[in-house]
Amino acid sequence: MEENQNVKEQENQNYDASQIQVLEGLEAVRKRPGMYIGSTGERGLHHLVYEIVDNAIDETLAGYCDRIEVNILDGDVIEVVDNGRGIPVGIQEKMGIPAVSVVFTVLHAGGKFGGSGYKVSGGLHGVGASVVNALSEWLEVQVSDGEHVYMQRFRRGDSEHELKIIGDTAETGTRVIFKPDAEIFTDTTRYDYDILLTRLREQAFLNAGVRIILTDKREDGDKNEDGTNRQDILHFEGGIKSFCAYLLEGKRAEPIHEDVIYLKAEQKDNMAEIAFQYNSGFDSKILSFANNMHTVDGGTHESAFKNSLTRTINAYARKFKILKDNDPNFKSDDVQEGLAAVVSVKLTDAQFESQTKAKLGNTSMGSMVSSMVNEQLSLYLEDHPATAKVILDKVMAASTAREAAQKARELQRSKTSFTKVRMPDKLADCIWDNPELTELYIVEGDSAGGSAVKGRDRNYQAILPLWGKMLNVEKARIDKVYGNEKLSPVVMALGAGIGDDFDISKLRYGKVIIMADADVDGSHIRTLLLTFFFRYMPQLVEEGHVYIAQPPLFEVKKGKQKRYAFSDEERDQYIAELGGNADVQRYKGLGEMDAEQLWETTMDPQFRSMLRVRLDDFDRADRVFSDLMGDEVEPRREFIEQNAKFAENLDI
Repeated sequence: MEENQNVKEQENQNYDASQIQVLEGLEAVRKRPGMYIGSTGERGLHHLVYEIVDNAIDETLAGYCDRIEVNILDGDVIEVVDNGRGIPVGIQEKMGIPAVSVVFTVLHAGGKFGGSGYKVSGGLHGVGASVVNALSEWLEVQVSDGEHVYMQRFRRGDSEHELKIIGDTAETGTRVIFKPDAEIFTDTTRYDYDILLTRLREQAFLNAGVRIILTDKREDGDKNEDGTNRQDILHFEGGIKSFCAYLLEGKRAEPIHEDVIYLKAEQKDNMAEIAFQYNSGFDSKILSFANNMHTVDGGTHESAFKNSLTRTINAYARKFKILKDNDPNFKSDDVQEGLAAVVSVKLTDAQFESQTKAKLGNTSMGSMVSSMVNEQLSLYLEDHPATAKVILDKVMAASTAREAAQKARELQRSKTSFTKVRMPDKLADCIWDNPELTELYIVEGDSAGGSAVKGRDRNYQAILPLWGKMLNVEKARIDKVYGNEKLSPVVMALGAGIGDDFDISKLRYGKVIIMADADVDGSHIRTLLLTFFFRYMPQLVEEGHVYIAQPPLFEVKKGKQKRYAFSDEERDQYIAELGGNADVQRYKGLGEMDAEQLWETTMDPQFRSMLRVRLDDFDRADRVFSDLMGDEVEPRREFIEQNAKFAENLDI
């Protein structure tokens, strides 16, 4: 133990100004911020926080930091404090200024580029502190090196003064405070607590033992029920095993085997670990990370896990005669049904295929993961035959459902094989066929559908009436979705297919507008349709093609003057404007409106009001749909109670 401590102290001494290497300057960051942080919208705004936190996490990986505080201050100022070694304050030889100044003013300057400062980090694509500095109205860094507290302040990337000592201390660590620049982030500089919480929770899971504390200290920020500032303390000794259990909890489905299966391997300075568990649901949830970065587009490590998992399950099924000689192998989709998994790798030379680190490219890591899964999972299954049986039963059931779905797809295709395009019987199509101009209204009920057909502009507006409640796809296997009498008309009208066959280039309408009554039944129909689109046509939502029509609740009329109100407050306002004693009609449903009224209020592009359905956070949307549409009542009740006040303006 004493020897290890001496080695650690020696490494600590070696982390000095000489470890800070300069690759290039900081020019063009403010001119082209999207190149460095992905966007200047909400996503890029939050990315600034991630970059500073990732620097603290690198200290955690190096073994010197076990506490990170992230505070949202008034004015949406961000404060990140860690108890690591502190950024070196000595003179960086090449630049001739303090190393901490270099880190915050020169792009790609840090202890990760060829030096011994960090063995594992986010890789050479990390834009880091300098870009955060460049895109902030102001930024202040304080470094404690065990003797003194140093401070330097910057404005839009330029130093306001040189690094100076402002106090003495026996502690070590780094404190960064910055205010995002409204000249760059023109849409919003408002931080969303839940978005930050999701990312910081991931980091706490991926780095077992580290304690990350997120606090909203804004006067107008998120509060607890007792009015105190909202705070989350994120600390998970179980690491990615705890992460996997959390993912399964989010799916609102029961585990089908007791233990989370955990695999781990190390080669020199590289390490891979995988945790996974099967549940009773139908969807899979596989998250992959490389050096703590969420590789949203996967990469060699994720592909290797999926392929080797399928290969190992098939080998086990063959060995124990679960699959007969003439039986085809299980497909990857069969093996992944109901799977919650976390794949985390840490490597010295991470190669990402994009600046946002979305996909890992190291082939050697793929080989390492494949070998680990093939060897360790094979042994696990043989040592745990009861667990192996329930997994294989799950995979077999998925295979049977997939084959049934394939037959349903083939039957559906055969029905249309003799005609170029087959449309639903109730579809009132439009004349134009340019999807950049056309709209499809999916209307609740035949009565409202009839009014919509009469009131529409038939050049570019198509109407598809639906009746009755449709299938809740959250509770159904894919074989029950294909050929469903309520969903098939929607699939045929859109013309772009479904599931794996969905092709956005074949979409017949640029706008898909859900038009349902402003009551509980209408809300249910909207939610069922949105669930279907999210699960089986996600690209339709991701690319912004889905809208929700907003029909009025009241007609306020006096003499020849007429107003349409969308709320009780608006109704009262119009009554007052018309001098009182106005006639008020409450629309209980779309079917009560005639064609002219429906056109004036809900379909005329000059006057209509519509909500565009956005998908800003896939994981968050996934959890919302699982809560709202899953089998368990309690999560649904909790979600409704927490979000009822936001119901009129809920973006997914």
